Amino acid sequence: MRHAFAICLVTMLAACGGGQPMETQKPAGNLTIERLIDIKHPSSPVWSPDGRLVAFIWDRAGVQNVFVADAGAPAATPRALTSYDAGGVGNLFWSKDGATLYFARGGDLWQVAPGGGEPKPVWTTKEGETAFSLSPDGTRVAFVRSVGPPPLGQPTQNELWVRTLADLREVRLVSRMGSVSGGIWSPDGKRLAFGAAQSVQRADAPAYSGAKILYSWVERSPNQLYVVPASGGKPSAIAPGPDSVFGARWIDLSRLVFERQTDRDKRRQILVADAASGTAQLVHEDVEEKFWSMPFDAGGAPQPSPDGRWIAFLSDRDGWDQLYVMPAGGGAPVEITRGKFETWRPAWSPDGTRIAFDANEDGRPGDRYLGIATLGSDPSKATVERITTGRGTDTAPLWSPDGRRLVYQHTDPQNSADLFLVDATASAKPARLGDSMPAGIDHAAFVEPEFVHYPGPDGQQVPAWLFVPRGLDRAKKHPAIVWIHGDGINQNYDGWHVQRNYAVYYSFHQYLLEKGYVVLAPDYRGSIGYGRAWRDAVYMDVGGNDARDAAKGGDYLKTLSYVDPDRIGVWGLSYGGFFTLLALTDRPTEFNCGIDVAGVADYRMYYTDPYHGGWTVSRIGTPEENPKVYDQASPIDHMDQLVRPLLVLHGTSDVNVPYLESVRLIDVLLKQGKGGLVEFMVYPGEFHYFTRAHVLGDAWSRAERFFNAHLKPGS
Repeated sequence: MRHAFAICLVTMLAACGGGQPMETQKPAGNLTIERLIDIKHPSSPVWSPDGRLVAFIWDRAGVQNVFVADAGAPAATPRALTSYDAGGVGNLFWSKDGATLYFARGGDLWQVAPGGGEPKPVWTTKEGETAFSLSPDGTRVAFVRSVGPPPLGQPTQNELWVRTLADLREVRLVSRMGSVSGGIWSPDGKRLAFGAAQSVQRADAPAYSGAKILYSWVERSPNQLYVVPASGGKPSAIAPGPDSVFGARWIDLSRLVFERQTDRDKRRQILVADAASGTAQLVHEDVEEKFWSMPFDAGGAPQPSPDGRWIAFLSDRDGWDQLYVMPAGGGAPVEITRGKFETWRPAWSPDGTRIAFDANEDGRPGDRYLGIATLGSDPSKATVERITTGRGTDTAPLWSPDGRRLVYQHTDPQNSADLFLVDATASAKPARLGDSMPAGIDHAAFVEPEFVHYPGPDGQQVPAWLFVPRGLDRAKKHPAIVWIHGDGINQNYDGWHVQRNYAVYYSFHQYLLEKGYVVLAPDYRGSIGYGRAWRDAVYMDVGGNDARDAAKGGDYLKTLSYVDPDRIGVWGLSYGGFFTLLALTDRPTEFNCGIDVAGVADYRMYYTDPYHGGWTVSRIGTPEENPKVYDQASPIDHMDQLVRPLLVLHGTSDVNVPYLESVRLIDVLLKQGKGGLVEFMVYPGEFHYFTRAHVLGDAWSRAERFFNAHLKPGS
């Protein structure tokens, strides 16, 4: 078999097909599975110091390479500076003079000229190094060095170092403080702020898996903030406390701003600390009735202006994520954006007078545009103008060094993610930097989603995206699929998903549409894009009405005259896999089949993994406090209700949802005599979000065969 080794548990398969060569069927339409895998995804754009070039990372199926685009000639094809056929790159940054691009690969720092040439390591060491950061004057690099994996039960001990680029002399700044995060340079380069936590790896061998296989997890203490002289010296703690510090940044030479979430995420605090004394002042606090639910991708952490006068941050205190600005010395915050929409990813202009952001609109939650708030010298008199228009998503604006242009990511129904340039003025015409689609794809052939609503279990309207194949004969009945997005706090978009992890599923759905499937993608309660009330509606009800919102998508499909009510499938990733298991047990005959991709089978088990304990506790408390909620959030207890075929896909290196969840699920199903209904494919070494070509090829082919077997005529 030409694809990578995977294990199929043959003893439980009715129709696994795992012993057969993987066949990638080529439809008569626009897409093949090979073409889906060839769709790239851009990330990490960085402007050259003179603003002439934009370097970025292009990812194809987990293989990442460095590219550079000419900002003066955006129509030109980006130039590849590396040509690796395996592995990844990251941590991309320019030298001070713009003559060199640096990037991390394989635990070392590498360099390449923007005009081309052979990449080469800046230095090599036997230890792995990460989190490289260039000093403000461009002469030194801070980084974290691993001292090797500790024995089980012993704490991790990383080190913080600084190395001079000219002569490669190095100074160790931090040792034996546990897991150390990357250093953040002070504006004058004299000090570094960093985080440190205690991390201990544990392991166990459950009886149902066998004593020869250990499953590990990591216990972590709260992340604490420290400052250390860049020339060496004793680190000093900054406002130590029982809760983790997030998003620390220097305001000026002497102060840092950061945030904490306390009281089971019911309090979000922004603090300003003096780097010399370590004391901190609370300058803003959000108190939530349920829990702080703003997504991490929103970029809501406090950001000081370049001149140190102001602090920008996001808050949902009026029910929607909005942009606020307050004086860095403390004072009442000013709400800059207002309305029933969500403002995310703010970015200060180099001169500190403007803030770029992306936002959706009331009634258009799946579209996002770029806006700019002009503050001048008084945020209370700020003006806001829209920079981009049209359908699709414009996200993550990044200012050019001169503050005249923005580079950002765009997706829409015809285009997967690409980078674009636009002048920072209203109604400017954007320019595209490269095309992530493989050559020859007909963009116009893609199916555009339709925004619809249907009633949830309590009558609340559930927003969803409906995809109907082009030219579908609506006089006939056709198979349909409900796709349930993961993460809980995520959403579907009006076109390609903005994240690579979910964009691969969007592309596969386009493939299924060409094969004649109708697809529905609900944004169940808990999803982002619709305000705090919809996000927080999962509080003390995980696996309740949120899961029923998704399952009711099947009822909606049955109201469509062209959908066959007896040929509807359901599937999802992560939280969506969890909902798929619930749908197949709570409503055993509503769906003809389901695919669980790395889903949670038991929230009690999920709670015990310290990586997830805080996330779970903020929403549903502990199993001892709320046993009934955990009962409803544990589909593994109801697998005796399974009567329809189930396919389970999971990677062994998954740290988001431990692979052990699926191992235990299969054990329970086998003991209940359900082996004839279940297929299980293991992907060795794969993470939560499938990335590698051989895994994607097998997963998509396997999913297609499964849906065809159970949803096509005669199945």
